Amino acid sequence: MSLLKQPLFVIALLTLALAALIHRESSPSAPEIPAPVAMPVAGAPVSTPAPAPVSTPSLIAPKRGAISETLAITGAVVNPRTLSVADLERFPPQQIGEFEMICESGANLGKRQNLRGVRLRDILEQAQLKALTPHHFRRMAIIARATDDYIAVFSWAEIFNSTVGDQVIVYFSKDGQPLDDAEGRIALISTTDQRTGPRHVRWLNEIEVRPLGR
Repeated sequence: MSLLKQPLFVIALLTLALAALIHRESSPSAPEIPAPVAMPVAGAPVSTPAPAPVSTPSLIAPKRGAISETLAITGAVVNPRTLSVADLERFPPQQIGEFEMICESGANLGKRQNLRGVRLRDILEQAQLKALTPHHFRRMAIIARATDDYIAVFSWAEIFNSTVGDQVIVYFSKDGQPLDDAEGRIALISTTDQRTGPRHVRWLNEIEVRPLGR
């Protein structure tokens, strides 16, 4: 009797297994259920993932110029050249004792003192401005440019035909020491301006003489 029952029992098991396999393959796959997301509770802090860092240095901090090691004299000049600090030291020296640094908003940023440099006018006279006629000099702009593209603009009359030009100084020393990285090795200031900040050019690296109009 056991010999009779054993094959029947095995056949029954195989039949059940085959039926289960056919049923599983014929049924559609169950959709993938996403992991549950916890709903925020009123009054509880909501934790959100931090965004990926974005490199936008101009939005994070003011743009800083590269250290200016030389000063190029360009544009409408007979003798364009590039001056080092050693070259600048050969011009007649000018000493700035003390002045207030006033930004364009009118805020006082404190005193600056003990600066040593040379007049911009002396540099331009050596370079010799170039114009078609004497009347064209009056149409010239002198642009002081920094390594970060900041500029200050002067007219020919300011530099050569007013007392302003006496105090437009290209400086390279403070308290008897070279300028630090905050100003570059060469900078410019117009100390007689009512607001000295806008025409204070740190990291100065170019003076361009540009004719205006025709």
